[in-house]
Amino acid sequence: MNDINREKSTRPIGIFDSGIGGLTVARAIACSLPEESILYFGDTLRFPYGPRELPEVQDFVRQVGSWLVHHDVKLIIIACNTATAAGLEIAQREFDIPIIGVVEPGARAAVQATRARRVGVIGTVGTIESEAYTRALRSLDAGITVFSAATPRFVEIAEKGLRVNHDVVPDFLAEDSFITIDPAYLEITRDYLIPLKRCGVDTLVLGCTHFPLLRPLIESVMGPGVSIVSSAEESAREIATTLERRGQKALPGAQAVYSFATTAVDVDEFIDLGSHIFGHQVEWVEQVSIEELEQSRREFSARR
Repeated sequence: MNDINREKSTRPIGIFDSGIGGLTVARAIACSLPEESILYFGDTLRFPYGPRELPEVQDFVRQVGSWLVHHDVKLIIIACNTATAAGLEIAQREFDIPIIGVVEPGARAAVQATRARRVGVIGTVGTIESEAYTRALRSLDAGITVFSAATPRFVEIAEKGLRVNHDVVPDFLAEDSFITIDPAYLEITRDYLIPLKRCGVDTLVLGCTHFPLLRPLIESVMGPGVSIVSSAEESAREIATTLERRGQKALPGAQAVYSFATTAVDVDEFIDLGSHIFGHQVEWVEQVSIEELEQSRREFSARR
């Protein structure tokens, strides 16, 4: 490792989401890469991104990306499916560090999992309408048939479940949810998922970082014959490969530092709920205004 890469290896991985859902991705990274520091940004004030127009989300990606670059991250993962669909290509063109989205890693895991080559995808309206997963899946296997469904109320259910069950800590949210299978939630889930099940999908991609919180609810409808794919673990593997090839992995024995920032007005709630999702106590969160984000974007654009 040369001196430049040695210096870069100590920098944090930047993770960006529209709220706290992306902490499921941060948790997977912390578990698989325990020596890597993380700087997580949750744009909670403007959550959710799903119903917004893509050009607006692209502006958000530019703003938060500029803020993270200003804070000297060595890589950015856009842990929001809607933001990945809207702004990944733009961010990769404009920023001079690796930018990874969650769509391609999730699609790759689905291609590896499916046997019937019939894959279902659920996500926000913005993610589904972008057809990002359909393109990613078919670029990997042109013979795959993709069935997509927007499931916007899943985000609402996950958020409500977090607040109701905020005192219960699961072992690992990608595999064990603490959202109670409420009869009303079950009915909504059936309405969303039964049409996909009737299509004969044998793999279902959770195209939103909130959805791993609802995994048991989703599995109860899809049944044991359907593989459930979350992009979190696959994204962590892609990050590890990227940093290894660039010679920028944290050195063995390095002490990871976890930092957090948000546009949320209620930082205490971010700390409370975020700690449960991330699996580590969130001690302090920097509050960042929209004006600061826009200033970062302007300063970055001026330097280009």
